[in-house]
Amino acid sequence: MTPTTPPHGMDIAFFASSLVSAYWNGAATYYRGIVRALHARGHRVTFYEPDAYDRQKHRDIADPPWAKVVVYPAQTEDEVLRTVEQARGADLVVKASGVGVHDALLERAVLDLQGPATTVVFWDVDAPATLDRLHGDAADPFHALVPRYDLVLTYGGGEPVRRAYRALGARDCVPVYNALDPSTHHPVAPDARFSGDLGFLGNRLPDREARVESFFLQAAQRLPQRRFLLGGSGWGDKPMPANVNYLGHVYTADHNAFNCTPLAVLNISRESMARYGFSPATRVFEAAGAAACLITDAWEGLEQFFAPGQEMLVAASGEEVAAQLEALTPDRARAIGQAALRRVLAEHTYDHRAAQLDAVLAGRDATPGVVAPAKAGAQRLSAAADQSLDPGLRQDDSAMHRDGDLVARTPA
Repeated sequence: MTPTTPPHGMDIAFFASSLVSAYWNGAATYYRGIVRALHARGHRVTFYEPDAYDRQKHRDIADPPWAKVVVYPAQTEDEVLRTVEQARGADLVVKASGVGVHDALLERAVLDLQGPATTVVFWDVDAPATLDRLHGDAADPFHALVPRYDLVLTYGGGEPVRRAYRALGARDCVPVYNALDPSTHHPVAPDARFSGDLGFLGNRLPDREARVESFFLQAAQRLPQRRFLLGGSGWGDKPMPANVNYLGHVYTADHNAFNCTPLAVLNISRESMARYGFSPATRVFEAAGAAACLITDAWEGLEQFFAPGQEMLVAASGEEVAAQLEALTPDRARAIGQAALRRVLAEHTYDHRAAQLDAVLAGRDATPGVVAPAKAGAQRLSAAADQSLDPGLRQDDSAMHRDGDLVARTPA
């Protein structure tokens, strides 16, 4: 380690939508899990989020002890640029997709922070939408920026997304999938507010609505004697069957009770994520962490994360959702939920994802084809990340084995 290398982890500047509010911000759980796990591994994270969309009025956590939160005014470009300048000197700068305010400006501005001691990463929390946008617009200015980032990270998409980003000139693209934070999402006692047979949580979005109609509302129509629960923002004026109870926005603190109370809960992927595959939503891991019986729509790559029929149920239509629910007994629901909980704790926590990220930044082969960030500052960053690796993952361990098991497979 050189004298300039941080002896105890990295200073990380993270520009994203919000850490403290899940209001119209589905990525909040993902950010919290990743950032908390990075802190536990010795890194110091400053999370920059704009004061926008009334999120600060709908906070569901206070500023956490595991990150410094900077809420910045974002009405003008000058305000945004002054905030970006505060991150100068960080070891790692992350620009996440979907900040929602001045995204294009941020995507350009963070690249000005690159230097011998600073690596800059684009972290795409909605890669299907980003890639569809780029493929549909050859003049999109982000085309010219993709090759300038040291690394692209995504929270889903698998090989289809990796290939697409590389075709756009990305130096490399590595998926860091959604996961579980067991300290926040876990089994709790049932709550009468959420009593029912099938629950679904999800905001009303253009590329989700038709699939909610098909997988959830049509299932409810087929089973009028069953009780269905719908949580999420934006559905208030949506026509629904009489057996659907619309709950509105369900705060994160109530997600465990929502998952633990009904006979089963439903995951419905957005159309773009289902099309690309390998994109398990945050809700999938939240439900597994609560030992809920999850019914999910079918998408490519599911078996990489959970065993269909054993750790969750799979349906290709609303008709199949209804059939799965009709055949489901409480005993089988409990068995599936317990199996999912065991799997998620063994392989899919944010501690697993943070260990993967440290390995990637240290230049280790945490996923097939991963290379070290291609910047002059990569050596310093690699040493800092390497200090956070478990002993079995240090750079002298070229095969990345620990106790005879290939660690590279763990964060899949």
